[in-house]
Amino acid sequence: MNIIITGAGRGIGFELVKKLSSNFDNKIYAVSRNLDRIEKLGASNVMHKSIDFSDETLDEKLGMLIEEIEEVDVIINNAGFLVNQPFEKLSKEDLLRSYEVNVFGPFRLIQAALPKLKKGSHVVNISSMGGFQGSAKFPGLSAYSSSKAAIANLTELLAEELKEKEIAVNCLALGAVQTEMLEEAFPGYQAPTSPAEMAKFIADFAINGSKYFNGKILPVSLSTP
Repeated sequence: MNIIITGAGRGIGFELVKKLSSNFDNKIYAVSRNLDRIEKLGASNVMHKSIDFSDETLDEKLGMLIEEIEEVDVIINNAGFLVNQPFEKLSKEDLLRSYEVNVFGPFRLIQAALPKLKKGSHVVNISSMGGFQGSAKFPGLSAYSSSKAAIANLTELLAEELKEKEIAVNCLALGAVQTEMLEEAFPGYQAPTSPAEMAKFIADFAINGSKYFNGKILPVSLSTP
């Protein structure tokens, strides 16, 4: 399988690269701003690309990435940006950056990859319980959580639009996972789930979930802080 993973430089994304590249039938295209950890991994079936979703040349870089791939089997839109700031102090730049990384980037990647997404392929968008309707909400996360709600809604829309092409699109709304991003949002909080544990679940879902789900927003959470 040819698998694109964004936000691959740390946390859940890096663990996804490790997990999915352990099957040498998979070819992983790891996308991140920082490639240090991926390069040190040294896996022969991992291709790494430095792409920043807020870059003005995003479309050009995505085009170059997709051009290298004959067919795309799986996309895991895992890249995320979080700003923890009271609503009244959020700047235009905070809001724009949140949506560039969490919504516009996945949107543009899926568009770019569409000609290479084959029948039976699976797009997995990673959202958050903070963007899940009816879940607990927390102060300081209005930019992050609203952008994660947007990617969840986009999932439902794309599943409908791509149904005739037999491309499945699903969304996983993650609860607390012990990542650097969680520490930024909730300093000192200890999550019950590690990045490696969550990556194992996401990897299996990315490979097999489209057999059972399409257009679904699925909460994956033992707890929210």
